[in-house]
Formats: sequence, C-alpha cells, structure tokens
Amino acid sequence: MNETKPSLLKLFFSMMAISAFTFGGGFVIIGMMRKKFCDELHWVSDEEVLDMTAIAQSAPGALAVNAAVIFGYRVRGLIGALTSVLATVIPPIVIISVICLIYDAFSTNRIVQIALMVMRAGVAAIIVDVVIDLAGNIIKSKNILNIFLMFAAFIAAWWFKVSSIAIILLFICLGIALAIKNKGKEAVQ
Repeated sequence: MNETKPSLLKLFFSMMAISAFTFGGGFVIIGMMRKKFCDELHWVSDEEVLDMTAIAQSAPGALAVNAAVIFGYRVRGLIGALTSVLATVIPPIVIISVICLIYDAFSTNRIVQIALMVMRAGVAAIIVDVVIDLAGNIIKSKNILNIFLMFAAFIAAWWFKVSSIAIILLFICLGIALAIKNKGKEAVQ
C-alpha cells in the first residue's frame, strides 16, 4: 500500500509496543497490528490484513509470531520479518521471566486475581472487535462465496463443534483448489 519502506527501527519499536501492551493472544495482536499498520501508518491494506491473518492462522505456531513474520516480511522483506519477530518475542519473554520470579507472591493475591478477571473482559471485547472488523470486510467485498464460507465455518464450529483445525485444513484445500482453477482459466485465455 505505502510505496516507501518503513525504517527497521520504526518497525521494531511499533511491533515491540504492540507486543508489550497487548494481552489476550493472537487475535488481539492482529487487531492491534491492523489498527497500527493499516489505519495509522498505511503500510498495508485491509484486504492484505485479511490475507495475512488467514496465512498466520493456517501456519503452525503462535499466531502473534506468525503474524509478525508475515507483516514484517510484507513491509521490509526477510530482514523485516526477523526484526518483527524479535520485537514481538522480547516483551513476553521479559514479562514472563519476571512473573516466574515472583509467581508465588502473586498467585494467591486477591487483587491480582481480580485484575486478571477484568483484563479477560477487555480482551474479549477486543477479540469481538477484531471479528466484527474482519467479518465486515468480507461482507463489504460482496463475494457471495466468501460470505457463505464465513457463515458455514461459523456454524460448523459453533453448532456442530467441528474442530478449528479441520475447518482451517478444509479451507486451505479449498483455497488451493480455487487458485488452481483460476490459474487454469488464466492459462486458457
């Protein structure tokens, strides 16, 4: 989207800030990356965020790290991917190391337990916000197949308790099949 490459320092500190102040897992960090890199800095488009999220979700490993690799690679290539990953893993490593040192003092502290419960509510709200944004983008695309697949995946996961792994694998296969079909059409024309 933005033609000029951002500096590695700006990428590093942007990713580090997102990682350090994001609680709640991968979908929360993707929402924060979207707001920072799409809405604020204009480094990527909404459509690219959807694609990168799908790729990050389909790959094994932590969603936040996968997303960092993809976002970093998109804006600065291999060095950007490495920079993003480093910036993403430093804050959790430091925070968890400190928590390990003082875990016994915190584990039974009622105030800490209440603070964590309140944080869960905030994290849930952020995840719902990300889901609404991503679903809204799919609906705005007016692609009937994608809209149908989104609702079918939701119904399969929510009502029929189909494993998210099975849904992701199915959608990977479907995406590959559609890409091959479209490539075949392009070759004929």
